[in-house]
Amino acid sequence: MHGPASPGWLLVALCAVTGAYCLLRMRSAVEEQRRAAGGEALMGFGMAVMAVPAAVAVPPSWAWTACAAVFGAAALRALWAARTGAHHLHHLAETSAMVYMAVTMGASGGHHAHGGGVPALTAVFLLYFAGYALLSGVRLVPVAAVSPAGGVRTVGWGDRPELARACRLSMAIAMLAMLMTL
Repeated sequence: MHGPASPGWLLVALCAVTGAYCLLRMRSAVEEQRRAAGGEALMGFGMAVMAVPAAVAVPPSWAWTACAAVFGAAALRALWAARTGAHHLHHLAETSAMVYMAVTMGASGGHHAHGGGVPALTAVFLLYFAGYALLSGVRLVPVAAVSPAGGVRTVGWGDRPELARACRLSMAIAMLAMLMTL
């Protein structure tokens, strides 16, 4: 990632903590939540690696190809899973954006390409993630877990829907930051 080192490290920390919480969510008793949390953990950790400030470490050229391959495979999995739920379309957008950023960074040799304006695909991703962040922020209201008998039940850290939404919101904001520095 380009730009000052301090915001870059904050972005690395945000993405790594989000990835770690998603690993914790993989302990859920609900299979679909475990599966979604696994994909989100991959995104969190992948974004943390890609957000390391360029002034600190310039990855070898093969690293961008490896990132594109890993997230390309994740995009294919999200595309396949989209048959069963619309939530997977967001995973498809996330993984596609990661592939796009890895290919862009690999093509530019890891250096910021100075050009005349924002490329069209970058603008599309920026609009999508800005809209997703705004919508997620509006939806980020704590949800009380109600048992079938009508009483409030306690849920574990892996099954808290408001925390899962907060993770998705933080990753959308991080994706916006990474796309703006591309």
